[in-house]
Amino acid sequence: MPHPRRHSAQPFFLAALISVCLLAACGQQGGANSTSDDDVTLVAVSASSEVKRAPDTAMLSTGVVSQAADARTAIALNSKKMVAVVEAMAAAGIESKDVQTSGVSLNPDYAYVANRPPRIRGYYASNTVNVTVRDIAELGTILDALVAVGANQVNGPMFDIGDRDAVLDEARGKALDKARARADLYAKRLGLRVARVVSIDETGGRTPIRAAYGRGAVVEQTSAAVADASGNVPIAPGENTLGLTVDVVYALMK
Repeated sequence: MPHPRRHSAQPFFLAALISVCLLAACGQQGGANSTSDDDVTLVAVSASSEVKRAPDTAMLSTGVVSQAADARTAIALNSKKMVAVVEAMAAAGIESKDVQTSGVSLNPDYAYVANRPPRIRGYYASNTVNVTVRDIAELGTILDALVAVGANQVNGPMFDIGDRDAVLDEARGKALDKARARADLYAKRLGLRVARVVSIDETGGRTPIRAAYGRGAVVEQTSAAVADASGNVPIAPGENTLGLTVDVVYALMK
């Protein structure tokens, strides 16, 4: 009677052995080209930078408040004066895209007498617009023109820089140079070298610019407010300061 056919396990054993050897060889090769964590020193560096520029844009709000005995008359008077204000801005070269209505209101004007309920004696109508002035040199002349045609509310200005990204890019470059110089200092003292940047984090640089007289102002006045020969409203734009901070982590090696 023939014996059952036996399948030899030797080929499978040889294949498994070859696979293990290849994996071991690959592991050794990768280890030879990689860097151990023990060979790397991480240093975190923080650096700040500021750039000053003369502002080229001004923002302000202006409008008209009118009073009359009845609501309809108050609105009519206010609208007439506000049309004149808008026309004056157009005549001064301010484009319609730079004028935006920020508020329209109508409120009663109460008369108060002791021991009597308040009585409405008239109405206040108000219309206010936000205006962007892109030629700061004309700001004083524009304000005079607005008041001349009936504007009796003016707030501002707040100064800003049109192309803030370009200024902030300059600040970024300076901050990165500072950070790298500090990392090189650490590396030199430790007998190491800067191998690479591990991470970069940026803070600041987007805070709105406020007027110089506002709380928490970041605008520096560097010129006196002097009216010109025509007696226009004196305007001193000064300088705006834009700044930011970068936190950089460097890898130091021998």
